[in-house]
Amino acid sequence: MRFKAFICGLVVASLAGLGTVAALTQDQEEDVRGAFLTTRPKPVDKPAKGNEAARRNRRRPRPQAVKPGGSPGGGNTTGAIAKDDPNKVTPQKLGVGLTLLSRDSLGLTVRIDPTRTFRKGDRVRVLLETNNDGYLYIFNTTNGGKPVMIYPNKELDQGGNYLQAHVPFEIPSSTAGEERLRWLVFDEFAGNERLYFVFTREPLPGIPLEDELIAFCSDAKNTCPIQPNAELWAQLEKELDEPLHTDASKKYGKAQTDPERQAIERGLGLSTQEPEPSLIMMSASAKSGTLVTVLDLVHK
Repeated sequence: MRFKAFICGLVVASLAGLGTVAALTQDQEEDVRGAFLTTRPKPVDKPAKGNEAARRNRRRPRPQAVKPGGSPGGGNTTGAIAKDDPNKVTPQKLGVGLTLLSRDSLGLTVRIDPTRTFRKGDRVRVLLETNNDGYLYIFNTTNGGKPVMIYPNKELDQGGNYLQAHVPFEIPSSTAGEERLRWLVFDEFAGNERLYFVFTREPLPGIPLEDELIAFCSDAKNTCPIQPNAELWAQLEKELDEPLHTDASKKYGKAQTDPERQAIERGLGLSTQEPEPSLIMMSASAKSGTLVTVLDLVHK
């Protein structure tokens, strides 16, 4: 399999490829999963049908007028009420949940072990979920080469990369018009792919988004996919030294549920009743504005 500029690809490896993973006790691991899932909406809190299109939009929200005594709108508000000040919201730690999916012999989409070895003909898709509103970037290196940004992409989501908390995001999309674009299929060529997942509260500096990205990549003078500049890349690699709290499930084989598929198709938030992500990673500090994790592919 080789990554292409117009297809977002993901592969998952063992926890050893997740950067600095903080050693946790069993109780702490349960706290990681619980802290991530506690901000999922209850079933009765799902948005009305009229709000679905806006929730699926990957473009950043526009600034809203501030009412007297109120606070600016526009996302990034997920958090807990501070005990000493009811009007103050304490930010939640940034968290990302990943579930690796494949198609079984019956044609069902099922959860699979992310540590398995991939062979020619295997096909995968990843379901990604965040616990905060924010911005998702995916960079890829092949066999230790230079990094390139494969998401956001001018061909996907109108160049946007804004995710809302617990609204699922697929790589690649199961709703793509052609079957060949709905799965990542491993070919006969072996290679080592490394993906950097960067989830931020605010956009990364120096990376165009939305109309700016579309215009940049449409200009014949510019090269796309974009390669991050040395300063930004050094900063992101430094973030890998920051510890992550990680919890991995051992439950695989369960088929994707109808509510999960509806949430993906209609832009709904996954509720507390839906299956949990197979792998959850959270920043160690609520002050962190960036979560960076590395996922490796070993394709034999």
